[in-house]
Amino acid sequence: MTVSKMAQNLIGSEIIKVAGEVNAMIARGEPICNLTIGDFDPGIFPIPTELKNQIIQAYEQGHTNYPPANGVAVLREAVAAFTQDKLGLSYPEEDILVAGGSRPLIYATYLAIVDPGDKVVFPTPSWNNNHYCHLSGATPVMVETGPENNFMPTAADVKPHLKGAALLALCSPLNPTGTMFTKKDLQEICDLVLEENHSRSEGEKPLYILYDQIYWMLTFGGAAHYDPVSLRPELKDYVVYIDGISKSFAATGVRVGYAYGPALVMSKMKAILGHVGAWAPKAEQTATAAFLKQPEKVAAFMGTFKPKVQESLDVLYNGFRQLKADGFAVDAIEPMGAIYLTVKIDLAGKTTPDGKQLQNSQDVTFYVLQEAKLAVVPFSAFGTSRDLNWFRLSVGGASLESIKASLQNLRAALQKLK
Repeated sequence: MTVSKMAQNLIGSEIIKVAGEVNAMIARGEPICNLTIGDFDPGIFPIPTELKNQIIQAYEQGHTNYPPANGVAVLREAVAAFTQDKLGLSYPEEDILVAGGSRPLIYATYLAIVDPGDKVVFPTPSWNNNHYCHLSGATPVMVETGPENNFMPTAADVKPHLKGAALLALCSPLNPTGTMFTKKDLQEICDLVLEENHSRSEGEKPLYILYDQIYWMLTFGGAAHYDPVSLRPELKDYVVYIDGISKSFAATGVRVGYAYGPALVMSKMKAILGHVGAWAPKAEQTATAAFLKQPEKVAAFMGTFKPKVQESLDVLYNGFRQLKADGFAVDAIEPMGAIYLTVKIDLAGKTTPDGKQLQNSQDVTFYVLQEAKLAVVPFSAFGTSRDLNWFRLSVGGASLESIKASLQNLRAALQKLK
């Protein structure tokens, strides 16, 4: 039996492979600190009480039929007002599209803009762009980044690749790194996109930016969130924003995402998702609208949720910095946003107690899992080489106590290596 060439060549998720081993160990009763999945344990990070109550109320009121293909009007109105108030971005409700989380919206952006063979430029590490290129038939142009700029791309990084490209896919705060664009770096990238579009002939497809800012409400310390249109208003016809409640309200399973951007692109995305049927449930949409219209409730939730996320990130960060100070081959980048910490666990060439030499990040991943009971994801799951020994640690699914214990377990595991 045969299937399509696309399906035959589709690469499985490396995160799911790690998760499979993690789940098997948990099933055997082993105490794993699982920092792999970009999700939240509802027992640790519940959704806002007001949002939960509104969802229940919406079901009791009978909101169980199909929603409109572009989202219920009351939610699109609420998103327009919320986005204007919080980000200063002005989009009419007809240019806002609601879907079942951000993934269908990202996929629809690709399908609405990219023809098979078109170039899509994106940094590595970054989340899933390589897979969306495969699904859409695009030609991926992967731009390597490094720790010297917190794994965020610069104008110098992307400039050689923009000529003739159809899409530049960016994310800030970035999954998997938890780092963010500086104002200067994003301004310079925006200027390159404007320059490239000015150079194209009439009728030629422009270069668009897909800007995933699903984590914009989760920023820490002095880090500030920036976006392309706020910095360069003349880019408004070329930027598709990806947003939603999944991360900011610990509501990954509620499945309410939204996008906004140029009217033509949004109308085509609406048509695409209308055929796919990737809608957010009507009750959840209605409840989200009600919650967004209560800014004092949103602020109260974020006032407790954000510090709790930051505490977990800070404990991990300080733990890795202490391990580095004690002479171990590890490092970490200070968390700026999202729910992720970027860490270096540079154990290639080390020998385990059973005589196995660790060769790459995959070997390190499974050594740390087996010996420290700590589950992490290598950056190779996000498009980098397995020789790059940097990792994503996600704090949404682990308790603070589990995180603290994992640092002690990691220290013991590192001490066993030769």
